[in-house]
Amino acid sequence: MRPRKLLVSFFFFIFLSSFNPIVSAENVTFDFSSFTLRNITLLGDSYLRNGIIGLTKALDVPTSSAGVVIYNNPIIFYDRESNITASFSTRFSFSINNVNPSSFGDGLAFFLSPRNRTLGSSGGYLGLVNSSQLTSNKFVAIEFDTRLDLHFNDPNENHVGLDIDSLNSIRAEDPILQGIDLKSGNSITAWIDYKNDQKKLRVYLSYSSFKPEKPVLSVDIDLSDYLKGLIYVGFSASTEGSTELHQIENWSFETIGFLPARPSGKRVGLVFAIAGPTFFGVVLVALGYLSVQKLRGIRRQMSFKAELVACPREFSYKGLKSATKGFHSSRIIGHGAFGTVYKAFFKSSGTIAAVKRSRHSHEGKTEFLAELSIIAGLRHKNLVQLQGWCVEKGELLLVYDFMPNGSLDKMLYQESELGSLLDWSHRLNIVIGLASVLTYLHQECEQRVIHRDIKTGNVLLDGNFKARLGDFGLAKLMDHDKSPVSTLTAGTMGYLAPEYLQYGKATEKTDVYSYGVVALEVACGRRPIERDDFKMVNLVDWVWGLHTYGKIIEAADKRLNGKFKEEEMRKLLLLGLSCANPDCAERPSMRKVLQILNDEAVSLDVPKIKPSLSFSSGLPLNLDDIVSDYMNSSSMCEIRIS
Repeated sequence: MRPRKLLVSFFFFIFLSSFNPIVSAENVTFDFSSFTLRNITLLGDSYLRNGIIGLTKALDVPTSSAGVVIYNNPIIFYDRESNITASFSTRFSFSINNVNPSSFGDGLAFFLSPRNRTLGSSGGYLGLVNSSQLTSNKFVAIEFDTRLDLHFNDPNENHVGLDIDSLNSIRAEDPILQGIDLKSGNSITAWIDYKNDQKKLRVYLSYSSFKPEKPVLSVDIDLSDYLKGLIYVGFSASTEGSTELHQIENWSFETIGFLPARPSGKRVGLVFAIAGPTFFGVVLVALGYLSVQKLRGIRRQMSFKAELVACPREFSYKGLKSATKGFHSSRIIGHGAFGTVYKAFFKSSGTIAAVKRSRHSHEGKTEFLAELSIIAGLRHKNLVQLQGWCVEKGELLLVYDFMPNGSLDKMLYQESELGSLLDWSHRLNIVIGLASVLTYLHQECEQRVIHRDIKTGNVLLDGNFKARLGDFGLAKLMDHDKSPVSTLTAGTMGYLAPEYLQYGKATEKTDVYSYGVVALEVACGRRPIERDDFKMVNLVDWVWGLHTYGKIIEAADKRLNGKFKEEEMRKLLLLGLSCANPDCAERPSMRKVLQILNDEAVSLDVPKIKPSLSFSSGLPLNLDDIVSDYMNSSSMCEIRIS
């Protein structure tokens, strides 16, 4: 229906309804500062102790367990008579602890379901889904997942995701980027807000009782179809061969948006007599406003497309939607700085492509134009080739060549768990290809390109396992003779150079640092930051420690079973340390890195002791300080190398 007709129909409905009083559904509110059995039902292995709910078995030995707690009274989210779906907001504190930190898994979830006896299987099913009947349970859930489960396409072992009738999350984010470790054992407060008028769901996490400004997870989603009928709310959790313990400490919940009962009988005529002239005036103003906005929207879209004329072909939104099955969650193959990536199959041509879809049509425009303007003008065998773009229906979409072997991150970690291990010759070719394309970006383009987000997740592999660099949503163009400009720090923790964290100045040397971390990952088969017992271990520090004692070759990935040339492995490890040197002045250029890898230059000397980085106050800047400063401080301090 056209906006003008829709508006007229809406006001006409209001006019008629003023003569037919409506009894609206009521908003629901409850607040449990501690729990009793009066208003909740415990299922499975859940229990109540000292006012706190435990969802899984509290044992010192690994076990499989699943438990659920449900609020006894069903909640009405949808009022048929007024055709209103309520928004909702919930706040609760939880903790995920473990007597054996090496056996974490699987996590907990907050859910809404039409069933009041929801209890699924243990393990990766989070107590939400029955392993033998995956489609039987209906629910909307926010999962707080602590295990990487390949069956459900989990991104990592520490993520928050939105699930609807399936444990393959519609979207998932890593809260560690905001300093929240789900497995820390600390009490974590969560806020989940769904605003039906905005069709948006947001999840916030904090170690304190103060709600942060930035959500951990934000999803544009219309939940109205899933909230009809009587809905129950609650929590579930599960373990499998683990001693992980899940506890809910407090819980408040409310629905928002139902209208109060309309005035009856005698008041209706008086209300209409007073409001009538105003009402029709509002209608005229609104119609005029809609017409102006529609005209402006057309002009904006035409202007936006005019900026893209020189770029590759324009795809139709209808064609891309059909090729991705309506952007179905089963077609998701990755997430980038720009947004979600879908696998697209074009029946007419029989070809496959990858489609990037912006998270937010307005907020994503800058990143969209950045990626499009940069990629469209670049040509290199180790870059992901851009096929085209689409700007329709408020969507910003990019179409790329499909990379059948996925990301380097997936091949190094996920695929290896399934038995497909990346061999040494492929690994060496990947780091050489990545060095080649970065040399091109830094020194061979008309304008120098700083990628700012070099990581294994953004290195894609074609059918021959050759590296293709992608995701230019954070990239910056700079003239070769210009100084770097200070920007907001962007990128991925573990790959960020120390000086970039402090000053926010992206240079080619910050890309070199990130490349060094990737090179070490390829050689060692370890992530940039990993949990070891009760502390976080930095890959660069770990390799440099082995180098200090003359044992650097011990850093080689044990899964290779020694199937590599020791000289090549040693060269790559030392080159990785050279690139990840805390002193940016000591890092080589990417051209030098490429020459070393191709045996066209001798390897660089790497000091036995890693140069230490410190503030001008003399305080050491270790990994914890870097993470803490990155999350909490905006001050700029002088850094010196000692």
